[in-house]
Amino acid sequence: MKNIMIVLISLILTGSVFPDELNVVTTYPYIASIVEQIGKDKVNVFALANGEWDPHTIIPKPSFIAKLRKADILILNGAQLEIGWLPPLMRQANNSKIQVGTPGILDLSKYVELIEVPTAISRAQGDVHPDGNPHFHLDFKNIPKISTAIAHKLLEIDPVNKATYEQNNNAFLEKFYQKEKEWTAALEKLRGTKVIEYHKIYDYLLQRVGFQLVGTIEPVPGISPTSRHIESLEKIISSNDVKYILQDVYHPDDASKYLSSKHKIKMIIIPHDIGSVSNTNNIFEFFDEIVRRLIDD
Repeated sequence: MKNIMIVLISLILTGSVFPDELNVVTTYPYIASIVEQIGKDKVNVFALANGEWDPHTIIPKPSFIAKLRKADILILNGAQLEIGWLPPLMRQANNSKIQVGTPGILDLSKYVELIEVPTAISRAQGDVHPDGNPHFHLDFKNIPKISTAIAHKLLEIDPVNKATYEQNNNAFLEKFYQKEKEWTAALEKLRGTKVIEYHKIYDYLLQRVGFQLVGTIEPVPGISPTSRHIESLEKIISSNDVKYILQDVYHPDDASKYLSSKHKIKMIIIPHDIGSVSNTNNIFEFFDEIVRRLIDD
């Protein structure tokens, strides 16, 4: 009996019986927002990236290593979006809980259908993602799949609070499905609209809404536009009824502004993540703002 009491006291002191909040690190703010909806007071969430940053090229900070070192779970977008900056941080953090292949890591790209998967890759194609377009969260139909994957991961790591995670996810889904109906109805009038985008970050959104993409400001992903390419876009614009130019917050907007001004086409800054523009503090506000900007004439 004495030995049992010693073991119990030891477990309590180390937090093994009454664990603190799960430390969850996410690569991007949109993931953190969903984790907060599902985990609520059972989780402590930290997003490595800022919503205003280019998601492909995050500049590492020493604080990132400290956060990863303490993480119980690491949730990443996947589809190699983080390939240029996350692996070195994980190596330096040296946290056995969140290494590839361990239960503590969750790759969300495994739970959605990726588009634009290349059949072959060459340098001429620019910065192509071998697994396909990684910006799948911009299709709001993918969010329920993501939230459910997150809920399953939380309850796997913290089974004591399984019922809480399931209830929170069900409540989240109920609210999200209602909002999804509203967004779909509001965007229906834009189906078939011809658009140009700077970078192929909005393709999942375009596919969901039913937009027709007729050109990109980048000649190929990751390559700045040349004068010749801008001229080719002007020819496309002249022969098509292009209504919008979709611009993100982290690429230069000179070319978009030039085309918008010369050809009287509306340029719209579309948020790519939570915090990239104002009034996008959570996943619901994020899509509300996207829809508002698209339908606001």
